Amino acid sequence: MADTRQTEQMTSSKGFVAALDQSGGSTPKALKLYGVDESAYGSDSEMFDLIHEMRSRIITSPVFTGEQVVGAILFEQTMDRDIDGTPTAQYLWEQRSVVPFLKIDKGLLDEEDGVRLMKPMPGLDDVLDRAVAKGIFGTKMRSVIDAASASGIAANVAQQFEIAGQVLAKGLMPIIEPEITINISDKAEAEAMLLAELTKQLDALPADQQVMLKLTLPETANTYASLVDHPRVMRVVALSGGYSRDEANARLSENRGMIASFSRALTEGLSAGQDDAAFNETLGKTITSVYNASVAG
Repeated sequence: MADTRQTEQMTSSKGFVAALDQSGGSTPKALKLYGVDESAYGSDSEMFDLIHEMRSRIITSPVFTGEQVVGAILFEQTMDRDIDGTPTAQYLWEQRSVVPFLKIDKGLLDEEDGVRLMKPMPGLDDVLDRAVAKGIFGTKMRSVIDAASASGIAANVAQQFEIAGQVLAKGLMPIIEPEITINISDKAEAEAMLLAELTKQLDALPADQQVMLKLTLPETANTYASLVDHPRVMRVVALSGGYSRDEANARLSENRGMIASFSRALTEGLSAGQDDAAFNETLGKTITSVYNASVAG
């Protein structure tokens, strides 16, 4: 079962959730932005070694602590690896006071009816059991909305809550992430449909269950305020979704009760070529800016 201190931290502590969960498809881009070209590795194994070095450097930085970073989302291989000889999730909590989460989805199906659903997860029970054993607090799963399709969005949200039930049964906290693509022409309409579907599913949850939500920053501030206040919701976090860090922070600061869960926007400006002083200074400024946006709303 979840650590009571972790539950309290995720429910009420000020700060944000770091998304350090780039997987096979997004890792090459993340490494390139970090200054590591594809010529630096010749296999997936070498690629994942390099991304783990990057994540370890972030996590072990003196500026990466629970004072501003309340949680962190890990890729499965990151959970299975160590930092300074300690399993990553254990290191996060014991050394950094950061609550560990695990990305569990296996990627997306092709677009249909305006959405991209999650691929099947046949080994999910085993992954969840391993997560519990390694001290993971919760999970995250991402699907995508590419159009204001009422039927597509309903199917997307229904799939999310179906998997969330499996996660909750293991004593873990699911982060439900139905991402809306930021550059679609009917984004505001899609947000209204998503709000309705999420509310319907949340209203149907038993009184003793909660989930977290990870949502694209909305076109109109406080579109999701009713979800922030919903008794079945532990926390609402926001994804940067391709917005620059400055724009993501500006949008986030206008939304009451939402906190950040940024990935690319968090690592923007970091480089493998920086010495530790420059790296930590850049990361520290980023963490402070994202923290300030997260507590502003």
